Amino acid sequence: MELQKNIPLLDCPVDYLVGDASGKIMNEYMRFPCKIMCGVYAFLVRGSAHATINITKYEFHENDILLIEPGSFFLINEFTEDSLVYYILFSSSFLEKNTFNTRMSLTSLQLRSPILHLSEERAEVFRDMAALMFKAMNTQPSMLNTERMVHVFNLLQTCYVQAAQAAQTQNNVVMKPLDRKMEIYQDYCQLVMKHYHKWHHVSQYAEAMRLTLPHLCSTIRSASERTAGDIIIDAILTDAKSQLKLTTTQIKEIASSLGFDNVTFFNRFFKSHTGVTPKVYRNS
Repeated sequence: MELQKNIPLLDCPVDYLVGDASGKIMNEYMRFPCKIMCGVYAFLVRGSAHATINITKYEFHENDILLIEPGSFFLINEFTEDSLVYYILFSSSFLEKNTFNTRMSLTSLQLRSPILHLSEERAEVFRDMAALMFKAMNTQPSMLNTERMVHVFNLLQTCYVQAAQAAQTQNNVVMKPLDRKMEIYQDYCQLVMKHYHKWHHVSQYAEAMRLTLPHLCSTIRSASERTAGDIIIDAILTDAKSQLKLTTTQIKEIASSLGFDNVTFFNRFFKSHTGVTPKVYRNS
């Protein structure tokens, strides 16, 4: 498969894109977080990698399949040089128009972890599928079109569910039933990603979750070894860094979009957690 050297990490410029990338190419995108507006299926053929999705760091290895739903923040921390990734991207407009309002996320399956490890038998099926689609897309004229890719999308969804069910059968740790502590932690993280641009205090989340503040804070620390406040800060900083690097939006407008009425407060917040001002970060 020929390498694609320009991988769109915001939205797919066409309805769909099928390709592959080496670890060296993927590491070129490790400078700052991006907000992904397209739907992403990625399959790690070889190598290993570390990446952050929203506010959680993940490690994935050979034969892992990764699902990133639209609206997620994605930061590449590191890919090994020998890595090879097959990917299929679906643009936001494709998903809106052609998936009958079906979310990219597969409810509780994807929310527990965006990564599933495949058996060698299932991994071979995904490798063959990706190789076949790549060839079909590059025929003249292409054998793929938007109508056919709707069926491909549905097939991928089905395969993901089957892989998740297989992982559950094999007692994969990702799919074990959640205890109450981890359930609270995941609910909290989802709520933070939904409201961080206006709710900056843990007490607001505790109230929304109908939990006492001490109970929420102790549960989050026990489940993640992080404070509840740190998770909010990480979400705000991830969005801020993405906007600073990927847009020309004025800093005062970025501050406002993240719930800071005063740009001076935003500048102080950003510098206290990164060591530099938003302007310096943008120009670095």
